[in-house]
Order: sequence, then C-alpha cells, then structure tokens
Amino acid sequence: MLMESTTVGFDALNLAEPICRAVSGEKYDTPTPIQQQAIPHLLQGRDLLGCAQTGTGKTAAFALPILHRLSEKRQAPGSKGPRALILTPTRELASQISDSFRVYGKHLSLKQAVVYGGVSPKPQISALRRGVDILVATPGRLIDLYNQRCLRLDQIEIFVLDEADRMLDMGFLPDIKKIFAMTPDNRQSMMFSATLPDDILRLTKQFLNDPVKVSVNPPASTVDRIDQRVLFVDRENKGALLESVLQGDGIYRALVFSRTKHGANRIVKNLGKAKIKADSIHGNKSQAARMEALKQFRAGKVQVLVATDIASRGLDVEGITHVINYELPNEAESYVHRIGRTARAGATGVALSFCDAGEKGYLHNIERTINRLVTVVDDHPFHSASIAAKPKRGSAGGNTSGRKFSYGRNSNSSAKPGKNQNRKKYFSAKPGKKVRSRSPRSAASV
Repeated sequence: MLMESTTVGFDALNLAEPICRAVSGEKYDTPTPIQQQAIPHLLQGRDLLGCAQTGTGKTAAFALPILHRLSEKRQAPGSKGPRALILTPTRELASQISDSFRVYGKHLSLKQAVVYGGVSPKPQISALRRGVDILVATPGRLIDLYNQRCLRLDQIEIFVLDEADRMLDMGFLPDIKKIFAMTPDNRQSMMFSATLPDDILRLTKQFLNDPVKVSVNPPASTVDRIDQRVLFVDRENKGALLESVLQGDGIYRALVFSRTKHGANRIVKNLGKAKIKADSIHGNKSQAARMEALKQFRAGKVQVLVATDIASRGLDVEGITHVINYELPNEAESYVHRIGRTARAGATGVALSFCDAGEKGYLHNIERTINRLVTVVDDHPFHSASIAAKPKRGSAGGNTSGRKFSYGRNSNSSAKPGKNQNRKKYFSAKPGKKVRSRSPRSAASV
C-alpha cells in the first residue's frame, strides 16, 4: 500500500540534533513528500521501496536516516568494511550522493568514501583501508575492489539501491545480484526507482523483506511545471534548428540530449562554430573531463551541456531552463528522466523535442506513457509539414494505434528560411501565441 503524506517540519521526524542542524544550515525547513513518507519508516528499520524521480529529495530521504542510525550506534569503522552501502549507476550520481552525505553529516564524526571507475583506484583503496562508515559506489568498481580483497561487505547494516530502473537498463542486474549476495541477510535494504517495471518488482520480492512502499509520483509521471513541446523537423535540419533555438530569448542554461557519444561531440563542435559555448558529458570522456564540464555548466560559463542518457542519469543542476531532445529516446521512460532535469526545486521549465520522420513511433510511445499529447510548435523556421502529417508508426515499423492526430498544417514542403528568421518568438520561457496544442490540456505556461 502506498503511503500518503501530510506536511511536517524536519523537527517532527525525530532525527538527531546534529543532523537537523546541518539541514537547517542548508535552509531546508520542510521535508519533501518522499522525505516525509520514507524517513519515519526507515528510522524504524523497515525495508523500503520508493518510487520517486530525481529532484524530489530522495537522496536526503535515505541519507538522513542512515546518518541517524549510524550516529546512534557509534563504533569505530572497520578496515575495508563499511556499515552502509549506497549503490548507484553513474559516477556523477555517486559524487552527488557523496556530497549530500558530507553536507548532512558535517556535524557527525562519520567517515565516508566514494568509489567509481574512470579514475585511479589507489586513493579509493587507501580510503577503505583507513576505515569508512558509509560507502557510495558504482557496481563495476565495487566488484573490482571486492575481487582484489580491498573491500569487505560482511559488515553492511544498510544497503541502498538507487536508480534501480536505470541500473537494470544499463545491464547491471548480474552485478546487483552478486553484490546483494556479498552482504548479510539481516541488513536493512532500500530501493529507489523512478519507474516500477516488472523487473523492478521481481527484484523487490527477491531482496526486500516486507517493504514499506512509498510513492510521490505515479510511475513515469511528468512534472506538471514543464511546458512540453515537439518540433517536427527533417533530420538534416536539426543542427540548424538547435542553433536557432539556442540563440533565442530566455534560454539561459540548456541540457541537450543526444542518443550517441559521437553525436554529442558533433553537436558541441557545430555549436562552437556558431559561437555558442557548449560542452559534453558521455562515457568516452575521462571522469576529470566530465566533472570539469559539469563545473563549467553549473557556473554558467557554458550555456549548453550535451549529454547521453547514461552520462546524465541523476544530474542535479540548478537553473536548467530548457531540456532539448535533439534525438528522441527509444524508451519512453528515458524521456521522463530527461525532461525531469528542468523544473526542479519549485522552478518551471521547458522541454523541446526535435522529431524527425523516423522518430514518430517514439513520440507516440512517449505520449501513451505520459498519458497526454505533447504540444506542437509548427511555426518554427524548419517545420516539416510532411513529417507532421505522416501517420504515426511504432518503432518496429507497425501501426501502433488506431488514433489519428493532426500534427500541424497540411502542406507538402518543409520550411527552410534563413537561420535568423523568427527565432526569438517560439522557445522562451513564455509560450508564444503561435504554439499549437493538439489536446484540450495545453502545456502549462512557464
């Protein structure tokens, strides 16, 4: 049964005073819904399954009770053997979670470490030898260190599997099972996932003991504050369209998604030619280069960050005004994760999706998943009326639905005006008058 929340303050959650002081120091007064629902049960030692997207405060939902429990039962950290393990799919998310533990636990004497691939293991091994209470890790590096006898998991009291759905998407299920088997049976376990597909539910039955289930959004729901729009465009015009969009008003910090690493590099190169400051993060870049790109993006020195799905998972950057799907993802759930990078912490945002002829099936699946039609912008300079009028087909080429929707004006040619034409009207934070909706439920104004 999913738990419902009522508004409370952090002081009502019975957390240790040093933790409340750290939270207050960050100007956090009221717990988010996932924190309100999860923390009381976790303080009682219950296993938990949480359905929540990134940006909902779920890191604090598990970090605060972990810090409380470890601080209540103080003991010297054993060499190589952490007491709490947080497993996460990407290096960036591991770093962010580690930073959160450091902030919330700054008034405690607990030790922590973070381990992930792409960097030398020597500092990580040294940290483990000195003893840690909390370990944040990605699966591959964790197993490598375990196999090298640099790490023990027989003292784990609390185990968190974060971004569980993405873990499975990335093929980590065998590693997850190995890691679970290395930990004690009497551990407290938590799983957090933005969606709850059948694979996650099966994993829950296998590894969680009578878990409490909490949810702050229905699976695969979208953020109401995001103004979602689709722009039909021929594939060869996507680069020019992106340049036109980014040079418009109101786009202060944009996250652009590419399906491939090489595609991300190509986008950055072309934007550089147009004097638009951009950088990329993907699996082929070193960890140092990825962290530097994020640093520049957060500081506002780079307007555009181009990312692949794997590299961007869990990114939490304040002030992203626009998410742009240069290429639509072939999985609808990935669309939900992508657009969730904007409209965070009470802000609003815009999600733009460039859809070419081969992506109509992806768009259809996305609309079915989010249970709404995405607003069409048909007056942008590179609008393709032929793609807009093309019947939707599934990703496998078959017709996936008997529904028929109008995708814009009925004409036979794509508009290809100069790149400076009309580019400032359509993509700012306020929807323009020319935006055309196919549904009675228009996208929210932002």
